[in-house]
Amino acid sequence: MAEAPKMRPPIESGCPDAFQYMHPLMIKNYGNWAYHDRPRPGVLHHVAKSGDEIWTVRVGTQRQLGPYEINLLCDIIDKLGEGYVRFTIRSNMEIMVSSKDKVDPLIKAFEEAGYPVGGTGNSVTMISHTQGWLHCDIPGTDASGVVKALMDDLHEEFVKEDMPNRVHITTSCCQINCGGQGDIAINVQHTKPPKINHDLVANICERPSVVARCPVAAIRPAMVNGKPSLEVDEKKCICCGACFPPCPPMQINDPEHSKLAIWVGGKNSNARSKPMFHKLVAAGVPNNPPRWPEAGTIVKKILKVYKKDAKDWERIGDWVERIGWPRFFELTELPFTKFHIDNWRGSRHMLNQSAHIRF
Repeated sequence: MAEAPKMRPPIESGCPDAFQYMHPLMIKNYGNWAYHDRPRPGVLHHVAKSGDEIWTVRVGTQRQLGPYEINLLCDIIDKLGEGYVRFTIRSNMEIMVSSKDKVDPLIKAFEEAGYPVGGTGNSVTMISHTQGWLHCDIPGTDASGVVKALMDDLHEEFVKEDMPNRVHITTSCCQINCGGQGDIAINVQHTKPPKINHDLVANICERPSVVARCPVAAIRPAMVNGKPSLEVDEKKCICCGACFPPCPPMQINDPEHSKLAIWVGGKNSNARSKPMFHKLVAAGVPNNPPRWPEAGTIVKKILKVYKKDAKDWERIGDWVERIGWPRFFELTELPFTKFHIDNWRGSRHMLNQSAHIRF
């Protein structure tokens, strides 16, 4: 009697095999595509050298999808599409079909369900964000809430392609973990050192780990009220919040002193110009849930000026480099304050530890 075949054990690391999820036409023509174009915002059209064609409809989501939303969207895809879908890095859903006739019914069904189709070409793409209050244990704000409020205001810029170039917006709910370079970035900004609950430190925190985690050596062991604890040198502290995750009694989140900051000009792409770091343009913006109107007003103002003044194909960073930062602040009517100047005195010591920068 033949021995039953043994199942291959799953590999619990790395990315899964992407081919098992691909549309059959994508597998058939893998590496043999002739060209692609965009018939309209939110729709990609790929043509293979064999003559096969595939259409992709990009749908914007609120990223944090529950069972109701997932079932609703997947029912539309099964009914009107061909059952193949992928998520982009910005949590859009891309539905691939082999017939042009299926594109318009898909778009109509998604829009009737309240989900916009767009985010391609010269548009404001879906905002990438960190987990916020729902999943993360260290946020100073709710990044996903900021994104929801802002994308409600920028809906028209998602479904149209009217920008000089694509606009990537990112948000981060803390200063040390998630986030990334973006044409516009909205990040939390702690402005006061952590408040320490000395009664809890010894029971909860591994003090050497907390000391080692501080990037500027501002934390050291201490005895407080006869108990082992920690203390912060506030002259060195840069209010980054790195001490809070390993030691929650070092509370840095504050309803009054934890603000938002707006950064501009970052990009990872090397198309037309080299990658850029974004730079601070607005500090101390109120962290004002649930709609964060102050942050939204600044972002919309920046986008309005960029859309009017930039040349075709200029990313925001390229545009600012061309007109100069003084002109940027003049056009956007943002105040230039002392917070835009990096005057931290410890930077000389930190940079002189680098193999690349010495002075």
